[in-house]
Amino acid sequence: MKVLKVLRGIAGAYNRVPLILRILCGIILGVILAFVIPNASGLGLLGDLFVGALKAIAPLLVFLLVISALSQGGSKLDKRFGMVIFFYLLTTFIAAIVAVLASFMFPVNLALTAEAAEQAAPSGIFEVISNLLTNMIANPLASIIDGKYLGILFWAVIFGMALKKYASENTKNVFSNMSDGVSQAVRWIINLAPFGIMGLVYSSVSSYGVEIFTVYGKLVALLVGCMLFTSFIINPIIVAITLRCNPFPLVFRCLRESGITAFFTRSSAANIPVNMALCEKLGLDKDMYSVSIPLGATINMDGAAVTISVMTLAAVHTMNIPVDIPTALFLSVLSTLAACGASGVAGGSLLLIPMACSLFGISNDIAMQVVGVGFIIGVIQDSLETALNSSGDVIFAATAEYYQWKKQGKPLPAFLTGKKKAAAK
Repeated sequence: MKVLKVLRGIAGAYNRVPLILRILCGIILGVILAFVIPNASGLGLLGDLFVGALKAIAPLLVFLLVISALSQGGSKLDKRFGMVIFFYLLTTFIAAIVAVLASFMFPVNLALTAEAAEQAAPSGIFEVISNLLTNMIANPLASIIDGKYLGILFWAVIFGMALKKYASENTKNVFSNMSDGVSQAVRWIINLAPFGIMGLVYSSVSSYGVEIFTVYGKLVALLVGCMLFTSFIINPIIVAITLRCNPFPLVFRCLRESGITAFFTRSSAANIPVNMALCEKLGLDKDMYSVSIPLGATINMDGAAVTISVMTLAAVHTMNIPVDIPTALFLSVLSTLAACGASGVAGGSLLLIPMACSLFGISNDIAMQVVGVGFIIGVIQDSLETALNSSGDVIFAATAEYYQWKKQGKPLPAFLTGKKKAAAK
């Protein structure tokens, strides 16, 4: 009994510390342990277990949330949903343009000696679109098992609409209770994030150290610069224009509570439960974000557009291929469409580089060497890319929701307007 009492006390003390502070402690501890005991494989296992748990629960969470929301006859996917989709596509296109412009301002040449990646890359944009449509109508159970969110969303919407019309209230309540139960399981997993992130940081630092900054420093700097510009300049401008208020409280909160976790999990799909929990904290409509957040993990790919554009133009500059303005603009469009087809897993955008390279007549052998370089710097590139993508999912879901609040005369949250703080003064 005394042991249980002690354990409850430890758990209580742990839970009283804010999650973001616990995560920060996990990051620091992971870095320290990586230098002190670099070969402790058990520590890296903590990260694998955390990401694996999120990836395992996220498809089921999305499936049940969407079915429950639609079958209960809640709010429809109104203009807010259309606005969210517009924001997702617009920012992805702008990110691609930013990357193209930056690549011309600061051209990077590659030493194409990296080993080609072994994964099969799409041969063209038609194949990307074909894969998207095929995934959408895939077997629903297979979609849940494989984490294919277009298929999960498609069948969840179909089942939700069917249950709304034909199911009894008791049946609808069963799905509602199931979604609540899975949501609680997700909260428990997220509560253990500090241990998982400690393991992820440990694995990254012990494996790569700081060498990638010296070997591929210019390329990493260009990618990081484009993504930070999108995150801290482009996204806030869009939020400010839409809501007519200071955008940074929303942007910083999403980066802090979604971006940090996404940075270390390196998977938009795995970060869906984290984003769902953040949307709930922000007071968003569950019927809306239960659909828009999983969709954002598929089509809101600012970071992927940056990666595809920068890496492709690095290959172009290396091979001294001239590029005119129309071709550069077409590359931005192609990168946007390709990014929407990038899988929400680590390194998903890299396999779309050969398709973009084909626009300039670059052979697949050369393009796959560029992909190989991408995997080498992936510990930074893919981490920051995922943080940008995933935090943007919540930023624009919240922006569309709060815009509707303003139209209805409903006040914006206090954290966004600062009125609560002003009143306290």
